[in-house]
Amino acid sequence: MFVGHYGVSYAAKAMKRTVPLWVLFVAVQFLDVLWAICVLLGIEKVRIVPGITATNPLDLYYMPYTHGLPGAVVWSLAAAALYRVFRREDGGAAAGLVGAAVLSHWALDLLVHRPDLPLLGDRFKMGLGLWNYPAPAFLLESLVLFGGMYWYWRAARPAVRGGRYGMAAFGLIMLAVQATVFFGPPPASDHGAAIAGLLSYAAFAGVAYWMERTPAGRGVVRQAVSHARV
Repeated sequence: MFVGHYGVSYAAKAMKRTVPLWVLFVAVQFLDVLWAICVLLGIEKVRIVPGITATNPLDLYYMPYTHGLPGAVVWSLAAAALYRVFRREDGGAAAGLVGAAVLSHWALDLLVHRPDLPLLGDRFKMGLGLWNYPAPAFLLESLVLFGGMYWYWRAARPAVRGGRYGMAAFGLIMLAVQATVFFGPPPASDHGAAIAGLLSYAAFAGVAYWMERTPAGRGVVRQAVSHARV
């Protein structure tokens, strides 16, 4: 899964008003950020194999440290602890939510990956393989993304109209990127895939940061804050 992860970010923002949206955008992709870094350093391995699934040409044959279940749990606890250190005033619930956002990545990946998510070390690999079914896989990405957005919008109602439309436009851009990933040409190399991923995660988190600092975006956030208290 790719853009669907961000639906969790919006839902988590609706649940806990004090956590910055950009932090949640990083959290839901934290395992993939670490994966890309590990690929660039040669710690984890991936091959480009067009046709290995109907929508994703990546053969993720060795990634126990970032996408193994024990590793995902450890990274989620580490993210929660890190948030607690730097944002102590937000309380333990906010830190726990950030940790849960990190772990949600593994749970959603389980639905779409082929069996390449190890349960222990590099063994007992799991994955339900929805990537082999392009239409349902794309529909799932869309539903999770816009479902999270809708939850956030309901918490923010009544919100600044420009902010709402801006987020909707952002969601459509994200879906266009997802369509390119699914139906466009495969990456040229494993390092190319890792770098493209890092650039995408940074760009999306940057837009989330910017949205919370524009007048329209701040209006949406303020309304979310007030209505989340109800």
